[in-house]
Amino acid sequence: MCGIAGIYAYSASAPSVDRAEVRSIRDHMASRGPDGQGEWFSDDGRLALGHRRLAIIDVSERGAQPMQSADGQLVITFNGEIYNYRELRRQLERLGHVFRSDSDTEVLLHLYQAKGTGMLQDLRGMYAFALWDAHKQALLLARDPFGIKPLYYTPTHTGATRSNGTLRFASQVKALLAGGHADTAPEPAGHAGFFLWGSVPAPFTLYRGIRALPAGHCLWVGAQGAAEPQPFSRITDILAHAAANPAQGSVGDALDAIGAAVRSSIAAHHVADVPVGMFLSAGIDSALITALSSAHGERPHTLTLAFAEYVGTPNDESPLAEQLAAQLGTRHAAVMVRKEDFIEQREQLLAAMDQPSIDGVNTWFVSQAATLQGINVALSGLGGDELFASYPSFADLPRIRNLARPFSRWPGLSKGRRQLSLPLLIRITSPKYAGLVASSSNSCGTRCRHIPCRTATSALCWAGVSGLNLPIRALTARALPT
Repeated sequence: MCGIAGIYAYSASAPSVDRAEVRSIRDHMASRGPDGQGEWFSDDGRLALGHRRLAIIDVSERGAQPMQSADGQLVITFNGEIYNYRELRRQLERLGHVFRSDSDTEVLLHLYQAKGTGMLQDLRGMYAFALWDAHKQALLLARDPFGIKPLYYTPTHTGATRSNGTLRFASQVKALLAGGHADTAPEPAGHAGFFLWGSVPAPFTLYRGIRALPAGHCLWVGAQGAAEPQPFSRITDILAHAAANPAQGSVGDALDAIGAAVRSSIAAHHVADVPVGMFLSAGIDSALITALSSAHGERPHTLTLAFAEYVGTPNDESPLAEQLAAQLGTRHAAVMVRKEDFIEQREQLLAAMDQPSIDGVNTWFVSQAATLQGINVALSGLGGDELFASYPSFADLPRIRNLARPFSRWPGLSKGRRQLSLPLLIRITSPKYAGLVASSSNSCGTRCRHIPCRTATSALCWAGVSGLNLPIRALTARALPT
């Protein structure tokens, strides 16, 4: 990962960019980019872009950022990786584009020159970037369809008291706070979302003056400030289309399609100029990734997090992980974590956590261990459970929602049912299930595009929850026996 940052004084009445503030925001993210730092300032003092680098592709200085186009009209600061950048580069070269580096960052510059924002439809990868177009005198912010890479900004038309005709952006909320000019009034939706779900739902943060650019959206900032974020790829639309148009064929066809998709994804994630490791938990997802990754280049590094309190119990995954690593021939390391380690590092862990999350402790310790092992890029099975509905709860949610759907015929019952049922449901189940049942009559189906939903009572869109297992249902709906 890298860290990107910038300040754009778009209004003529706004003060010029404070270079010290830019550097404070950028360098607050030093842990995101330990391999280098960069900055670019416009001649008129109205715009500054900053970058902290973790070198993965073209680790030479030619890949340093912020990066300018050859004619100086475009400047980009980019966090992420474009997996199909080599194919895109070959296409651009056939059109006459000449490259000065081997980086995917430069491919973005040339692709924008060729297609404008239409470039976003061509990208396969995880990314967040800011691109300055001197001809348009406007700044483009964009974020990948799954929202893997973070991007936060200070909105210019939401009543934020301290924008003063200036937009600021960064890869971290705390980096914007370090700059000292974000409106830090509490954002109720962000706080409520965290207590309901254990994480802060986008586009909210804990602060009224900081927003997350939604996944699969881009945003233009010009002389009038920031426009509304515009979608270029909605996962909910893709899932809804798949559900409405189920694939034809046999069970074998479905399994072949899934297998090809997984292999293609793993191969794409191995596009790097540095070694790629794996977080091996001994679960099916990480074991599958490790097995398929073993076919790419040299023996991969694998890393397992073990907990001292679980040693000798069925909850200890490390022995099975070691067996898997031996069978797959990986260079394996197991790192033991004790209760005392958490106590000793608690304050450091919380300081490193950008937005609050109840699921960040394991990530902290395994990432720390990866750093000590010299692993800068690692794959994990994270997200596999959601995509493949591995746990019963992922399959139960849409069933519960479907069972509650008949109540939607009587909208007047909604308020009373919520008031009567919610206290009891919370006592016997989780807030997620309770909220789903209580809000069922307000659900608007898989076509809902609003987060938070403008008709539902909870902080998240139920369509997004109920669609979690749609990819597999869409592949197998007509192939598997009912």
